[in-house]
Amino acid sequence: MRLFSKILRTGLVTRPLAPRHDEAIHLINAIDARSRSVLGRAVAIREVDAGSCNGCEIEITGLAGPVYDMERFGLHFVASPRHADLLLVTGPVTVNMAVPLRKTWEATPDPKLVVAVGDCARTCGVFRESYAVAGSVDAIIPVDVFVDGCPPEPAEILRGILVALDRWPSRPRPALGFEDAEATRR
Repeated sequence: MRLFSKILRTGLVTRPLAPRHDEAIHLINAIDARSRSVLGRAVAIREVDAGSCNGCEIEITGLAGPVYDMERFGLHFVASPRHADLLLVTGPVTVNMAVPLRKTWEATPDPKLVVAVGDCARTCGVFRESYAVAGSVDAIIPVDVFVDGCPPEPAEILRGILVALDRWPSRPRPALGFEDAEATRR
């Protein structure tokens, strides 16, 4: 009972989104429209930490928070690369992660997109020439888009995803009607 009285006393504590987030809202809406036109559904993202310091992961987690609310706008994370349309890779690729990253890329169905997030994904950053680093992401798997920054802001990550979606191979999706679905069952 005390909880409800505290809620009534406190009232509404959220604020409207700051004007600086207008660009992010525009990006999210553009991603939603692009994913629906290209895929006809939301974009399934598999995030792979190939050896980062977790700075980029914090910003990627911010995409799922209440400010960006990526789930509402056609982006969602998946647990398996077999369900993914796009790989979001962070960090320099460590020696221990080179093979798992390559296997994750191979398990992702074609056509697939790869977005490398952060300066370390492109240049290995402060980890360059370390005995534990195999190289940048593009040395291990093909990369479609790099998102620079250490760490990049969530809006920059969204911009990278949108650029990647613009590179999606365009081909008409066959429309399955009721009759077509019946024919495929036989």
